[in-house]
Amino acid sequence: MKELPKLAFPAIRLRGRRTNGRTEVWCAARGCWLVLTPEEWVRRHLVAYLVAACGADPLRIVEEYPVSLNGQPQRADVVVVDAAGAPLLVAECKAAGVGIDRAVFDQAVRYNSVLGARYLVLTNGLKHYCFRHDEAGRYEQLAGFPVLK
Repeated sequence: MKELPKLAFPAIRLRGRRTNGRTEVWCAARGCWLVLTPEEWVRRHLVAYLVAACGADPLRIVEEYPVSLNGQPQRADVVVVDAAGAPLLVAECKAAGVGIDRAVFDQAVRYNSVLGARYLVLTNGLKHYCFRHDEAGRYEQLAGFPVLK
């Protein structure tokens, strides 16, 4: 795998290994080894940031959260749930080379139409967009990541 880019997140330490010519990283939340794809590189950094900087409880972070859209199974990249288990934040991660555009926003909004989280995060590791979803169904862009304590 070619070298992964430096992201606009603090550096993190990953537990990794090489298997069959692939780099894998340990995901404690899922309890398994994952191929370190460019998108997974961004996801690992986002999860670490949500815990370290935003106050998210690591036990309340769910990766590849199942979402059923029109009867079709989908998966939200990262969901942080509240103490009652309800979604609080939905995040969509893209590889650093993928732009964050209206299609990415629409994808996350579709997931959130089912989940009803208060916050939406879109990131490719280089640029981050954070939104608050209000009771009227509007999305207000925030200046930065929300505090989740």
